[in-house]
Amino acid sequence: MDKIVTPLINAARAAQRQFEQCSQEQVDEAVLAVGWAIMEPGRNRTLAEMAVRDTGLGNVEDKIQKNYRKTLGLLRDLKGVRTVGVIAEYPELGLVEIARPVGVVVAITPSTNPGATPANKIINALKCRNAVIVAPSPKGLSTCAALVGYIHAELQKLGLPLDLVQHLPAPVTKEATQALMKQADLVVATGSQNNIRAAATCGTPAFGVGAGNVAAIVDVGADLDAAAAAIAASKTFDNATSCSSENSVIVLDQVYAQAVAALQAVGGIVLNSDEKARLQAAMWPQGKLSSAVTAQAAARLAELAGLTDERFRHARFLMVEETGTGPAYPFSGEKLSPVLTVYRARDFDDACRLVGDIYAFQGAGHSVGIHTDDDAHILRLGLELPVSRVIVNQAHCFATGGAFDNGLPFSLSMGCGTWGGNNFSDNMTYRQYMNTTRIARKIAPRMPSDEEIFGDYLRRHGA
Repeated sequence: MDKIVTPLINAARAAQRQFEQCSQEQVDEAVLAVGWAIMEPGRNRTLAEMAVRDTGLGNVEDKIQKNYRKTLGLLRDLKGVRTVGVIAEYPELGLVEIARPVGVVVAITPSTNPGATPANKIINALKCRNAVIVAPSPKGLSTCAALVGYIHAELQKLGLPLDLVQHLPAPVTKEATQALMKQADLVVATGSQNNIRAAATCGTPAFGVGAGNVAAIVDVGADLDAAAAAIAASKTFDNATSCSSENSVIVLDQVYAQAVAALQAVGGIVLNSDEKARLQAAMWPQGKLSSAVTAQAAARLAELAGLTDERFRHARFLMVEETGTGPAYPFSGEKLSPVLTVYRARDFDDACRLVGDIYAFQGAGHSVGIHTDDDAHILRLGLELPVSRVIVNQAHCFATGGAFDNGLPFSLSMGCGTWGGNNFSDNMTYRQYMNTTRIARKIAPRMPSDEEIFGDYLRRHGA
């Protein structure tokens, strides 16, 4: 493996040392070059078509939209952000902050987003004057290779070294990826939990993300039609390749019938008990989620399950009613397909309990959605549930990774905090790709007296 990996690393280090001498303006030009490499309409369509053809996941039009919007949003977030030289000064503290690159970044990327996720990681890496080597999934290699080719064409226009951006060559293997991670300076991993665990144990500093299994609550005060439209849009986008797509919806009893009817009105099909059993057998044939159902359209899922009723031919998504959670109830887990599990909650306390039970099985730390007009209920989710984000009255998969109508930063990698086994709970941004050096000058002493620190405490409780 070293014969494959070491030359990549050495070339990346040489390119990074050259790039480190660039000005902020030159760095920002490189960032725009990568953005244009994926957003230019002809290239974008080619990448989307290639991704669907070679991975068999998702659909072309949604991937085009994802490539465009996710990259545009990231470029908006990075516009004007300083990552070269002095980036902040705090005279009152005597502190100066200087941005420093981490070196060579290895980016682990999934087959579900073989264009958008590599582009996101490459842009963040270059913004901080790093070199980056992408380790794609084997199915996503062709898309990644095409993207890197487009990036090289743009970097060449700027006179920048092409080895700033590389990818593992075929065949992409676990052994090659592991060898690459061990020689890098930083690993940023998105994808299966096996990949995340490998990154965490490779011996190189790593940022990985937690598992998705998003649940959303439909509260009594929700606008049911708007909630159904948002859930349907999120559940069906790119055939649910996103880890931020709702897997379960918990509907309060008082509005259950109306909410289910609203979901049916936007293309959801409720399965009866026999149909549910047949779908379960098709999705988990040996107790493990089958790759054959991942990111397939609802009609295709029905076909795989032998569901021939006419109503499935035009279904946007399938709905199964459920009561339990955990391994004995596989529909309570992540499905990566347009299948929505529906729970009926007695009241809001019961809804919170159900979400907690779902996340105790899968998905702790990621996020929760809520459709409501009750601010107290929104705050309660943030105070009590093991989640890093509470998404309010929005289509979850569009909102969680940043949107033009909310304040979250654009990203395709969501940290899930210690709940999800991660060392951060933010959306992954350029900040994870940068070291910071601090200059500390002497200032006037700020030593407090014992009275300032302990006075109130001692007056309340005695010496």
